[in-house]
Amino acid sequence: MTDKPSAATIAANRFGLGARPGDLRSIGDDGRDWLKAQLRGAPPAVAGGNFKSSSELLAEAAELRGERLAQRARSTPVSAPTLPPGTPTADQQQAFNLEAAMKLPQLYRPVYVEEARARLVTAVQSERPFIERVTQFWSNHFAVSVDKIQVLGLAGSLEREAIRPRVLGSFGELLLAVERHPAMLLYLDNQQSIGPGSPFAKRAGARGRQIGLNENLAREILELHTLGVDAGYTQSDVTTFAKVITGWSVDGGVGRQRAAYGPEVNNPRAEGFIFRPMLHEPGAQKLLGKRYAEDGEAQGIAVLHDLARSPATAHHIATKLTRHFIADDPPPAAVEHVRKAFLASDGDLPHVYGALIDTHEAWTSEPGKFKTPQDFLLSTWRAIALPVPDGNRALAPLEVLGQRQFAPGSPAGWPDRSSDWDGSSSILKRIEFVDALARRLGDTRNARELAPDVLGSALRDATRLAIERAASGAQALTLLFTAPEFMRR
Repeated sequence: MTDKPSAATIAANRFGLGARPGDLRSIGDDGRDWLKAQLRGAPPAVAGGNFKSSSELLAEAAELRGERLAQRARSTPVSAPTLPPGTPTADQQQAFNLEAAMKLPQLYRPVYVEEARARLVTAVQSERPFIERVTQFWSNHFAVSVDKIQVLGLAGSLEREAIRPRVLGSFGELLLAVERHPAMLLYLDNQQSIGPGSPFAKRAGARGRQIGLNENLAREILELHTLGVDAGYTQSDVTTFAKVITGWSVDGGVGRQRAAYGPEVNNPRAEGFIFRPMLHEPGAQKLLGKRYAEDGEAQGIAVLHDLARSPATAHHIATKLTRHFIADDPPPAAVEHVRKAFLASDGDLPHVYGALIDTHEAWTSEPGKFKTPQDFLLSTWRAIALPVPDGNRALAPLEVLGQRQFAPGSPAGWPDRSSDWDGSSSILKRIEFVDALARRLGDTRNARELAPDVLGSALRDATRLAIERAASGAQALTLLFTAPEFMRR
């Protein structure tokens, strides 16, 4: 083994998703050229392509809710004289929400399985694995979770509709698309957020109904998506921002429900997004020291535009990128290099990725990032050219290994440090998974030939010797995929 991994090995395993047989030879001596070539052209589409849009899924869910509401309304007529015609009573609303929620998984579960499997297939087959990695990076940065049932059918479309088409655009465009996507709005409850001074709030207050502002989306945009938790914003800024984005909601209301919210404004560029002026807090707002004039939906767009260009956002994004691609403790010089590129290019993502690729530290440090379960699975499947199983069988390994697709434990996404993934129980699960896989493959894969082909100069002499001395082809595969140098990138 050489003193440090070659450029080809680093490019395929640190910046990519793991080498396939023949990849290291194709990459050549300078992995930078191979990576930068992937930045040219449109982002690759998801394998398959026959997916329902967010608008279609929301319409189907709305139809389900409308059917339940109509049944309930027929059996319990509206009697409160203060309610507008066609508005459901509180008891009716609660009942149809419960009934619809029980049916929603039947509608959304097949969609989730199809989207999640297609994502895995795309990554395993990709000829541009660096683009797939940055797509998954942004999907985790802008995390939603299917543990919330309303998101179950929409999490895949968030990545497919909002993130993937913009990973080679600007951060500002990406930010706006994500924050207006129905998966994000529903995950963080912004469709329930009502400005205290809005027309709808005043009307509801006259009827004695309690409604209020929801700060979830505003808080996560500031803390996780842009400035970062230590950027110096205040609770007052969070509350003000929450007022600014009141009315940012999702399509899908039907009949009585739609009538209750008043007029809507569709945005044809934002799939499934609707702006509801009746819910929007009127008036100018002062946020982070700047005054934003009242301008409906455009008021929130203006705030996002400024957040995307903030030096604090540049530092936050640079830190996360270098942590993901280089080391758990990001080298300060690398962070600074990427931060400057972000600011100088106004958040142009190919320019930012290029700066990341050009950092000295990315090519001189030993592989230190312990693979997440998803990284581990994808690199294993790529190494042995194994087709992704059909249906739920494709998702089962990640559930066993502890990283269910689109299901992080919080809006912060899956953790990105080795200490979160290299515990003894996690490693044992990987060994058991690989052992079962290797026994199934038997002698159909030659680990002795495969090891140098996928690990290249990272292959240690001890691992090579252990594979050569293995008692069977299955045991040799197990030793390869559980070797320390395969577990890290």
